[in-house]
Amino acid sequence: MYTLALVGRPNVGKSALFNRMAESRTALVRDEPGVTRDRLYAETDWNGYHFRIVDTGGLWEAEPEDLMPAYMRRQTLMAVQEADVVALVVDAQAELSAADEAVADLLRKTSKPVLLVANKAEGRVDLTDMYRLGLGDPLPVSATHGLNVGDLLDLVVERFPGPPDGSGAPAAPLIRVAIAGRPNVGKSSLLNRLVGAERTLVTPIAGTTRDVVNVQLDTPSGRLELLDTAGLRRPARIQAELESKTVLRTLAAIREADLVLMMVSAEEPASQQDLRIASQVVRHHRAAVLVLNKADLVPSTRALLPALQEEFDFMPYAPVVPVSVKTGWGMERLWAPITTAYGNFGRRVSTGAVNRLLRETVAVVPPPTSHGRLVRLYYGTQVGTHPPHFVFFANDPDLVHFSYRRHLERRIRERWDFTGTPVRLSFRPRRNSQGPDA
Repeated sequence: MYTLALVGRPNVGKSALFNRMAESRTALVRDEPGVTRDRLYAETDWNGYHFRIVDTGGLWEAEPEDLMPAYMRRQTLMAVQEADVVALVVDAQAELSAADEAVADLLRKTSKPVLLVANKAEGRVDLTDMYRLGLGDPLPVSATHGLNVGDLLDLVVERFPGPPDGSGAPAAPLIRVAIAGRPNVGKSSLLNRLVGAERTLVTPIAGTTRDVVNVQLDTPSGRLELLDTAGLRRPARIQAELESKTVLRTLAAIREADLVLMMVSAEEPASQQDLRIASQVVRHHRAAVLVLNKADLVPSTRALLPALQEEFDFMPYAPVVPVSVKTGWGMERLWAPITTAYGNFGRRVSTGAVNRLLRETVAVVPPPTSHGRLVRLYYGTQVGTHPPHFVFFANDPDLVHFSYRRHLERRIRERWDFTGTPVRLSFRPRRNSQGPDA
């Protein structure tokens, strides 16, 4: 699949142009430098071509002790190296800066086709000075208003090295896997380790990841789309508008994922923030695997498991996998739990089997009476998957005590393997036209 990389200094509108071309809101857009840090990918179609667009962090000069620009520069150079076409985005409303000239100088030394894109070209603009960048005719566009974006896409596909072909068609990801956890627990390192490349920034600076970074790859568990999310902080620390947006995107990634790799550290007990993040996984009924990072630094991970399972007792279905993302120890053990959890997330049980289990359960432990009234469970059926959802019909659903609901779920889990996935139970009143004995 062909790739277009968008590069340039900060605040020239690369992310806005990325979103416009991809017809999405994947990239965060803010009027401040350094919002985009990782390489962000999206796929789009134009004139028969299916290709990827890469948004990159802004390149600018910084003090030697400032680590972030150096990290972002390396990510941008990786994007240029893998691209088939590069678009240098500059600000049509501003004078060329030393940073613009530095990026242009870098791109002139590559063998890649380079397009000069003058963004923010609303109204009258003078582009004469941009010819001194030595990259040919600048194309005026407006990402905000969509001006000439179609012309830009025409130029992009004209410069791809070959014709479109069927091999570039997108492959639907089998499993959407979100990597969640608090800041600096190793989420980006885990993604890079799984991918086998520096796909997302890893720094000692808390809050490095801001966007949700997605990567598709083939694994022993099938085709995955990995979603590296921003670390969720305590609510009291979520103040700035930008950070609030990153939190919303992280929560959306958890909500839309099939499975969540919930990362915690073996070096310390689970924090309240760990538990809050895990509660979001449970709230949205996502399959889950608990990844115990830095497990090579403790004397015995087996000794940690009882305390960890007690701390996360509200998601007992999640298997625990001890790993060391830094060294790679135990990483191969992740694939089997991922495969099992996703398979069980979509597991379906026949209505006959559900009702046999219900009859056996009621015969041994009948539902307790409530307010002097007898509770009757007539029949049940599975009505959905992802997660598995069972509905049981009763004479009065409100009379079914929560303890009996838990008992029924335990019986379901004992009968069928639902490791890694939540199981939803609902209770409804029986209608005369429903049920096996209706």
